[in-house]
Amino acid sequence: MLTTTTDLIQGYEIQEYLGLTTAEVVYGTNALRDFMAGLRDVFGGRTASYEKVFEKGQQEALQELEDRAARKGANAVIGIRINTDSINIDNEGVLFLITATGTAVRLK
Repeated sequence: MLTTTTDLIQGYEIQEYLGLTTAEVVYGTNALRDFMAGLRDVFGGRTASYEKVFEKGQQEALQELEDRAARKGANAVIGIRINTDSINIDNEGVLFLITATGTAVRLK
């Protein structure tokens, strides 16, 4: 499956547009990761544990996007965008939401 953030794929012609396709991945936080991130807030620096969560989440969201597009009969997804957000649960927890969107297409 070809995927791209652009609206066209050089050297290919779009035969059919199969519609918007989305994929969502949600991750919970954990106490150890929150503690380590809190230390980084005090002392400065990057929070590698959260960076890994977002990297893994983006990969999983893109894979799910490809899977959903394939079920529509697509062989490519164009115009891909990835967004991240958080969902607050009560006052004690946070979930990370990673969403990938794109247009499923069939290429010639």
